[in-house]
Amino acid sequence: MRAARLSVVTAVAMATALTAVTACTSKSGDEDGERVIAVTATDSKCETSKKEISAGHVELAIENKGSKVTEVYILFPDDRVVSERENIGPGTKQRVTAEVKAGTYEIACKPGMKGDGIRQDLKVTGGSAAKRDPRLDKAVAAYRSYAQAQADETLPKVATFVAAVKAGDLEAAKKAYAPSRIGWERTEPVAESFGDIDPKVDVRADGLEAGQKWTGWHRLEKALWQDKKIGAEEKTLADQLVTDLTDWQKRVGKAEITPTSMANGAKELLDEVATGKVTGEEERYSHTDLVDFKANVEGAQQSYELLKPVAKENDPALVTELDKQFAALNALLDAYRPNATSYEFTAYDKVGAADRKKLSDGVNALAEPLSKLAAAVAK
Repeated sequence: MRAARLSVVTAVAMATALTAVTACTSKSGDEDGERVIAVTATDSKCETSKKEISAGHVELAIENKGSKVTEVYILFPDDRVVSERENIGPGTKQRVTAEVKAGTYEIACKPGMKGDGIRQDLKVTGGSAAKRDPRLDKAVAAYRSYAQAQADETLPKVATFVAAVKAGDLEAAKKAYAPSRIGWERTEPVAESFGDIDPKVDVRADGLEAGQKWTGWHRLEKALWQDKKIGAEEKTLADQLVTDLTDWQKRVGKAEITPTSMANGAKELLDEVATGKVTGEEERYSHTDLVDFKANVEGAQQSYELLKPVAKENDPALVTELDKQFAALNALLDAYRPNATSYEFTAYDKVGAADRKKLSDGVNALAEPLSKLAAAVAK
């Protein structure tokens, strides 16, 4: 579930915690370079320094001058996501590298992380795409196969979960709940790139837009753990979950994937951990946050490992640091499960404040260098 689904108070706190990351990432690149678009976001405006750019890599240099946490997106005309950066706190700066082909796009700022955002047109002219190392084409193909495999493997697990719900078997449904989410959590940025699927299957109650019906995993999670009952509505919602995730499975192969979107997606997964799992807000009824946490880290690491050969050539020091921080975070997580192959993690309500702080520190230590991966593969 994207971090935009957080309460604004939580997002502000997280944005403050990530100020060090922002400061570091904002140093790279030339603020006035021909491949850089300055984006100034306020509570009522989204100003961009360029309305037209040639095809290839583009870097958004984002500054939030408003009072609300914001998000900035590059969008296709049909609202699919090319690239995004979430949880940009007031008074902070961030940079994001993306790859764009010739065509028309929109840059959108979402103050308060709600609604359709304030938008500016962007025209991309020239050739088809940025020239890239053939190894990166292989990385994209491998990641596309990985994302499809995760979707394919998710549906049978969801079927087990749904069968238990429809049978009214509370304990069996609880047992099947967390495993049914692993593939989704590993590849969440791909699912979110479509725009319309995530709000159907992974929204929390505090992330609902006005007039939106609550559907998906977390609505069923509440029924199982808090309400402790399965009624006719829950059985109908279980069927709807299968329908919506089948739609996701069919569309994964059509997702726009580039080396920079893989790198940015890895960073987004760490942001998901930092703003949802570490806080305990994601799985507030089931307390299965550490299962999602591990899946997010695995998905981020998969993208990184595929991009690593090129990143190592372009920025060996970055790769050394990423290897170190991935190992450290995985070691922290291993302390909460019986063995390295199990997904039966300690319930998160049993994890104390000091240990949550260690996990948060581990996530932030990885997120900082991971924010530089897209720039490293775009060199």
